[in-house]
Amino acid sequence: MKKKSILFMLINMNIGGTEKALLNMLEELPRDQFDITILMLERYGGFLGSIPKDVKVEYLDGYDKIKGLIHNPIHRTSLKFVKKGNFMKASIMAVLYFISKLRKEQTVLYKYALREHPPIAKKYEIAVAYAGPMDFISYFIVHKVNAEKKIQWIHFDICKIGFNLQFAKKHYKHYDQIFTVSKEGKKKLLKKLPYIKEKTFEFPNAISSEKIQKLAESGKGFEDEFDGFRILTVGRLSKEKGQDIIIPVLARLKEAGFRVRWYCIGEGSARRKYEQIIKEYQLEEDLVLLGSKSNPYPYMKQCDLYVQTSRHEGYCITLAEARCFDNPIITTNFTGAAEQITNEETGIITLFNEDALFESVCRIIENDCLRNKLKSNLQKAAKEASKCGNLRKLTEFLS
Repeated sequence: MKKKSILFMLINMNIGGTEKALLNMLEELPRDQFDITILMLERYGGFLGSIPKDVKVEYLDGYDKIKGLIHNPIHRTSLKFVKKGNFMKASIMAVLYFISKLRKEQTVLYKYALREHPPIAKKYEIAVAYAGPMDFISYFIVHKVNAEKKIQWIHFDICKIGFNLQFAKKHYKHYDQIFTVSKEGKKKLLKKLPYIKEKTFEFPNAISSEKIQKLAESGKGFEDEFDGFRILTVGRLSKEKGQDIIIPVLARLKEAGFRVRWYCIGEGSARRKYEQIIKEYQLEEDLVLLGSKSNPYPYMKQCDLYVQTSRHEGYCITLAEARCFDNPIITTNFTGAAEQITNEETGIITLFNEDALFESVCRIIENDCLRNKLKSNLQKAAKEASKCGNLRKLTEFLS
């Protein structure tokens, strides 16, 4: 049987949920059916070494030269050229700025940035804009990749991020299929773009419970000598992941007399800000920022409580991974949370506010019966399904 060539395009291989979901999927896609290539914008990320050796890895030539152009505000780029005395480029930027403002999307900017970049020579059977929605990648797949089938993947809650509806209306019509990672995410997308209903499908991110359990046994986990109640949160240190709410909640837990320590696995742009606030609350010993961990599973296995504090998600893969163990779980009520957790049965779903989270954590710490009930139900759920997602169905769509 001839293999189908498939291209996945994303930004980089940073340690994040989207990248991890791709790695999980790559492990499951049958190599006798697919010849797989990853095209990245940047040669960067803690997961670079985790890409399977039989997967081809390529990088977009010249992206470093156009990155500033497509990410910085166009009018500021124009002013920079004015200051340098390059009035021709300043004028071009000014024109691009006004056209983009008029059309409310940046297609004209991407076209200009890629004007000297020829289409990729190789023809693929399938090309996937995987880091979605990212408009530049969506544009590149449509205009610079020759493929029989094109797929747009939506990993995030489009109501919470900078989703450009005008761009989507213009470019999503060129895609043969649109995948979302949750039912609720699909609902929100179709509310804005109802005419793509027939080609939009839901595919939750895939994980392997068996593999996660093995990795949990292979690492060390917590190495301090704390013998109190350990709480764990995993995610990039950023506003959308919501770790800022942990700080005042932990302060209240300490004031209430609980022997508790909260650990955060993940790295991100908000670290310095969080460190400053942690210092202001005098929680340096009690709120531990562990940094990025390619294998967070020993910590998930050993903690007393897992808490997902996200403001918004598409399909939260770290929550799916925490479900592979039997420790109690609390999650905020973001898109897709109720598709993973049954409230009061396999975990607690709470509002994203300080009082609600504090109350939920107190319930778990103080109520042995509730803890045991959640642990028992999670054990049953883990036995019923060793995988989250539907790779068999995905393979059928790709074949």
